[in-house]
Amino acid sequence: MRLALGYVPLIDAAPLIAAVEGGFTAAEGLAVDLVSEPSWATLRDKLALGHLDGAHMLAPLALASALGISGPETDLVVPLGLSLNGNAVTVSRPLWAEMAPEADNLDSMARAFSRVARVRVTQGRPLTLGTVHPFSCHTYQLRMFAARGGLDLDAATRLVVIPPPWIAQALRSGQIDGFCAGSPWNSVSVAEGYGRIVALGCELAPDCPEKVLALPAYAAETSAALVRAVRRAGRWCAAAENRGELASLLAHPSHLGIDPGLVRRALAGTVVVDPDGTERPASRFVVFGAAAERPVPDQADWLLDQMGQAGQITPTPALSARARAIYRPDLYAAAG
Repeated sequence: MRLALGYVPLIDAAPLIAAVEGGFTAAEGLAVDLVSEPSWATLRDKLALGHLDGAHMLAPLALASALGISGPETDLVVPLGLSLNGNAVTVSRPLWAEMAPEADNLDSMARAFSRVARVRVTQGRPLTLGTVHPFSCHTYQLRMFAARGGLDLDAATRLVVIPPPWIAQALRSGQIDGFCAGSPWNSVSVAEGYGRIVALGCELAPDCPEKVLALPAYAAETSAALVRAVRRAGRWCAAAENRGELASLLAHPSHLGIDPGLVRRALAGTVVVDPDGTERPASRFVVFGAAAERPVPDQADWLLDQMGQAGQITPTPALSARARAIYRPDLYAAAG
């Protein structure tokens, strides 16, 4: 039997891609096909309908799908975390010029962004911002960034959903004024000269639970081999000596199709924030391996709190209990 595992082209799909391409799944006796999906909605629906046997998935979306508040209600389990952090907020060069922040720090950036947003909404032309899915830490980090500047994101901006592989192009074409997405698409917009990174996700929400391995609940008891393979691959991805090989693997046209140098810098935690080459060191820009892999039920409570603040749910003890049950540290431990 072959497994079909879905992913969206992002650097934080590395553990799943490396598990298959690096032979970790084969070593566990698993035959696996990687399936690149263009959007989180497509991946969510294919997983729900049984077209995928598992997926690299947004942590909030895994909960929302399992709770029946995004797409078809799907009985899912999360036996493994794939990554922490990895996102950034990027604005267009025209918006950056309008912002003209006083200093290159997070609070100055947020205040400058919020000032422009308030002016724009009074002029009847509110800023349009891109996010990759409503149930995503990207959406919540945009809200955090706005709040640091005293801005109500819902009242002052227009938020639109754009799949990650297309979000940089939307900025380039002027369809949006800024976005929050996962690496490498922020770096692509900077490298191509039309974007400026103004905030890193790891600054807004340190060690944010970003992507998880989501499996149908019926596969829980047979998940050990897959969990072992992806866990070993995640630790391989986390090792500094493997960055060059991993960057080449991810940058290949069959996955991200971009300059390997952009991937290497992200893996090393050296983020170039503007087309002039200004660097911002962030050692935990994207985190793989042991620090990310244990599925911690407390993360579900944090994610539910973010959903509540975004007006997506009304948190209750019953909802918390259902969400926490999706995270399965017992399956992680049983994999050995």
